[in-house]
Amino acid sequence: MAKTHVTMTVNGEPAEGLVEPRTLLVHFLRETLALTGTHIGCETSHCGACTVDFNGQSVKSCTMFAVQAEGAQVLTIEGIADPDGTLHALQEGFREMHGLQCGFCTPGMIVRAYRLLQENPNPTDDEIRMGISGNLCRCTGYQNIVAAIQFAAARLNAPAQQEQAA
Repeated sequence: MAKTHVTMTVNGEPAEGLVEPRTLLVHFLRETLALTGTHIGCETSHCGACTVDFNGQSVKSCTMFAVQAEGAQVLTIEGIADPDGTLHALQEGFREMHGLQCGFCTPGMIVRAYRLLQENPNPTDDEIRMGISGNLCRCTGYQNIVAAIQFAAARLNAPAQQEQAA
């Protein structure tokens, strides 16, 4: 099968490769770019373990072809932390609030929560539950995941609140 050259920006860095037209974005990320944080779960878009941020929207990379990402901006779990390795508030929240157990859903959950907090910086518990409803966790019961996202929202909103007080 003929291969197609694809280029995109992944985690702020240029990325490219040759792919068969049927190569899924999740396989391109994992196999060509060695970004294995994006997990393959159900391969039917039900579980959300493969969630990435694609041009400012959460997408399930197991149902998108790599060729569809031509020219796109893609953010994976590997791009959530600061370049110096400092954890993002969401990663810190999942650690501090015990938002993970086995960890399989965690990368997709964090990337989805990242977009949720971009869209709604101060969500209620119900808004968080609705916002992450496309990502399944089989271990935690979601309460600690919701607490982790609330932790991150508070941490991310703290500088804005300090500026308003001054």
